Amino acid sequence: MRWQSHFRSIIHNFGKRVEHNFGGNGSFRNVHTQSLYSVGESRALKCAVENVPRPFHLYLQQLGVCTSRKLLADSSSDATPVPSPLTPVLATSAGKAENQAVVAKPDKVQAVLKGIKQSPKKVNLVAALVRGMRVEDALLQMQVTVKRAAKTVFQVIHSARANATHNHGLDPDRLLVAEAFVGKGFFKKRIAYHAKHRHGIMVRPECRLTVVVREMTPEEEAEIARLRVSNFRKLTKRESRLVPHKLIETTPIWGRKSNTKSQARNGVSA
Repeated sequence: MRWQSHFRSIIHNFGKRVEHNFGGNGSFRNVHTQSLYSVGESRALKCAVENVPRPFHLYLQQLGVCTSRKLLADSSSDATPVPSPLTPVLATSAGKAENQAVVAKPDKVQAVLKGIKQSPKKVNLVAALVRGMRVEDALLQMQVTVKRAAKTVFQVIHSARANATHNHGLDPDRLLVAEAFVGKGFFKKRIAYHAKHRHGIMVRPECRLTVVVREMTPEEEAEIARLRVSNFRKLTKRESRLVPHKLIETTPIWGRKSNTKSQARNGVSA
């Protein structure tokens, strides 16, 4: 077996080291080298190695070599195995359990989109439409808004809902757009060429959009249920955002021309 060959090599190396350390003493060399390399000793060592039980760790435990732990503890006994001081303590599992017990759901979750190649004023006009709306109504409103920034705001609201649902475990049906604000980005300046060897400065604006969502409170849910019942009542601006009008057209406004062209081509080909 492999451990037997390792054991023999250890004995052989030990004999060489002893002979090298006490090489000056001739009597010691003669006595010990003869005892280490004699035929009888080698046969006895071979027999001893062959008589060692198959699980080598049991043999070392009987000799008292490994006393740091009990490798095989009886299941019937109440004694627990003693951990080795050399075994590293896994702090990741304990930390995960503590974090799961301590971490709670956040009140607000946000999504930020940077580098939007459009003016902050134009994006803010579209973002103002969805402030205070439910997430489902805001997504539906962006699908029918005839503005170029509607697709960008739609993507950010969708990302905020995904962050709240998958990362923090919030209920997607109870989400509300708490905040939607636009920040100024990097304004790039380029040269605009004019006639008669003149030129001007052309500005290419950029902005960033931040959408913050949160779960609705029970009071807001009760208010929405009450507003849906009262049909013949003029709603305020906040109430109209909580309960928007029913939209008939639900097809996204962007890419509508390409869809109509493809449908026309398919009809002609058919």
